[in-house]
Amino acid sequence: MRRLWISALAAAGASLVLVPIWAWAQMPADGDRYGYGHHMMWGFGMILGPLFFILVLALVIAVAVVLVRWLAGPGHVAAQQMQARAPLDILKERFARGEIDKDEFDERRRVLGD
Repeated sequence: MRRLWISALAAAGASLVLVPIWAWAQMPADGDRYGYGHHMMWGFGMILGPLFFILVLALVIAVAVVLVRWLAGPGHVAAQQMQARAPLDILKERFARGEIDKDEFDERRRVLGD
C-alpha cells in the first residue's frame, strides 16, 4: 500500500512540474516583438532542439525504469536467482518433496546426463 501512495505522489509531482511546461510550450512565439522571427529555427536551434528532446526523453525513460525497479522490490531479484538453479537441483527438490518417485527420479537424472 505504501508503494501505491509513493507512486501516486510521484505521478502528482511529475504532473505539477510538466503541466506548466506544456502550457508554456503552447504559447505563441514573441519573435516579431523582439526582432527574431522564425529564422531562428535554422542554425543551432535546428540541431540542438531535437538533441535536447532526445536527452529529455532518455532521462524520463531512465527515471521510469529506476522507479519500476525500485517498486518491484527485492522479490524481483529472488525470481531471477531462482531461474539460475541447475535442473538437477530442481529434480532433487521434487524428489525430496515426494512429487516424483525413485524410478522417475533415476530416469530423469539419466536423461539430464548426470
